[in-house]
Amino acid sequence: MMVVAYLQPMTLPAQSLTELSVLPVTDVLAWVVVGAFLLGVLADRRGRRDLARRATAGAWALFAVFWLLLIHQFAVIHRSIVETVLVVAAVPLCLYVGRTLLAGRESLLVLSRAVALMGLIYLPFQTSTPIRGFLIETVARQTAWLLDVAGLGDGMRLVEDPTGESGLRNTFWFPETGRASRVIFACTGIGSLAIFGGLIGAVRAPPRRKAVALAVSLSVIWVLNVVRNAFIAAANGYAWFDHPALEGPVMAAFGLSDPSLVSFYFADRVLSQSLALVALVGIAWLVSRWVPQLLGIAEDLLYLVTGDEVRLRPQAATDGGERQ
Repeated sequence: MMVVAYLQPMTLPAQSLTELSVLPVTDVLAWVVVGAFLLGVLADRRGRRDLARRATAGAWALFAVFWLLLIHQFAVIHRSIVETVLVVAAVPLCLYVGRTLLAGRESLLVLSRAVALMGLIYLPFQTSTPIRGFLIETVARQTAWLLDVAGLGDGMRLVEDPTGESGLRNTFWFPETGRASRVIFACTGIGSLAIFGGLIGAVRAPPRRKAVALAVSLSVIWVLNVVRNAFIAAANGYAWFDHPALEGPVMAAFGLSDPSLVSFYFADRVLSQSLALVALVGIAWLVSRWVPQLLGIAEDLLYLVTGDEVRLRPQAATDGGERQ
């Protein structure tokens, strides 16, 4: 359920399309976590608030375990500073959310409901090979089209995965430099799409406003993700950032031994992932113009981080306070 995605350079060791499953148990645990959140949602719908709090707090504890199991994946295999920091921070934050919910902050049930919806959107794509493959190839074709339109596709070929592990036509091959990168599941942007789909679906707001917010946010995320993929593919394929001034710092920061990976890592792990966080915050601000009830979730997040109550919503958008 991650917000940041990336392309994979072919010079890295082969990884499967289900690479987020660092252990066989994580896929199963993900469904268990979603099931626990849904149990809390069901109890809340039936007016059993005490059971809803306890079930949802348990779900947050399981969610912390899920992220704990993925720290090695992002720190050692992906070598992503941004993602590693986020995953490490997610472990204590999930535990803190559960404890705060048990202490009586029932408004966190809205955030919990959003997480349940995010899982229901994301996991079918993660666990279904045909759906996952269709999504990957669709993003790869659109990325190749954008490279051509931008004049960056001269000589580039979209070919079948040369590792043979997927059988998908998802690899950008640049014969001029001999470099290639492939679209994997994480590059599809499904994580970000699931986050906004879950957040918007979880709050109680006029259906028309929610529909507009969904249409705008999902469209913007999809377009920006294709642009990001094209940028990384071109930067890697044309060695845009193979510069002595970057080589030392980037190789040291990510533990690289091959200088040919510098352009990929700088374009993806440094530039794209940092800008992605900024973009997601901007999209969230834009969406809140249509659905101000989303600011209630932001208020809860600020409370968790600062310990202070911060009012972001206009009074008309409180929607019944904690019972939204």
